[in-house]
Amino acid sequence: MNDTVSAPVESRDWLRRRSRWSPFEILFWLAALLPFILFQTYLPLASQIAIAALFAISVDLILGYAGIVTLGHAMFFGLGAYFAGIISVRGWGEPISGLLMAGAFAGVIGYVVSFLITRVQHLALIMVTLGLGFLTYELANALHWLTGGTDGLRGISTWPVLGQFRFDMWGYTAYGYALGVLFLCFLLSRRLVNSSFGLALRGIRENVKRMPAIGADHKAHLRLVYAISAAIAGLAGGLMAQTTNTVALDSLSFERSADVVVMLILGGTGRLYGAIVGTIIFLVARDQLAGINPQYWYFGIGLLLMGVVLFMPKGILGFLAQIVDRRR
Repeated sequence: MNDTVSAPVESRDWLRRRSRWSPFEILFWLAALLPFILFQTYLPLASQIAIAALFAISVDLILGYAGIVTLGHAMFFGLGAYFAGIISVRGWGEPISGLLMAGAFAGVIGYVVSFLITRVQHLALIMVTLGLGFLTYELANALHWLTGGTDGLRGISTWPVLGQFRFDMWGYTAYGYALGVLFLCFLLSRRLVNSSFGLALRGIRENVKRMPAIGADHKAHLRLVYAISAAIAGLAGGLMAQTTNTVALDSLSFERSADVVVMLILGGTGRLYGAIVGTIIFLVARDQLAGINPQYWYFGIGLLLMGVVLFMPKGILGFLAQIVDRRR
């Protein structure tokens, strides 16, 4: 009886400890403001990092916490990008409402797709997500009258944020806007994974067959987190469309889905900060390697990925966490 009573109490205490902000987290987000002061010439790159990090967080929710392996999540990134771009072309360029609608659209599609996702596992799951990604890509290519096809969507014009801050050529507004959305979505995701719902997701990831035994509807949990993940990915795509005023088929490409998985492996799955750190490492490395040799920069990324997988299998943050635990 005492063990039965103490288990929920211990779970609440664990979740409460996980929800506390550490000084390192505060310093991390303060450091995110440095591009405004010290690295103004890299503000466009910083905007790309913020958008890609938001996309990586969306994938980490399902891959790192729920155990849903996907190679087609760019489907939702692209849907959000095209939705935001199309309504802008049709005359609605207000960024915040347009972004929310893009995220909601991707989330609804994600919830519908989740009924298929929860029916399969393992290799079949990978094939289904991959197939959905390819189908969406070809559908966007075929609907040339709506998406622009291989030419991309033209005529996108985004209004000033809050009616005051115009998107400038130096990237100040774009980075501030993208960073703000990233931070808000991070707070939401952090709250989600450090709740009883997040604890249930970890249980599903570890042993899905045991969850019904304790009265948890694992399929309902997976459908909900998949829809949330799709909505956040749609927000990332909408951000890209609004900050660059361009949307092309590459927003739906397999390469985008694969790249975000590489980012998670580098930083460490099941750690929201791992998604952000992995994105920073990937995009900064790509920027530097492309400057050395634009044609073979993937070779350097491949070496980096192999090194992390072989010597830091839990990712860079996982490796650092192990070092800290050993010293305690």
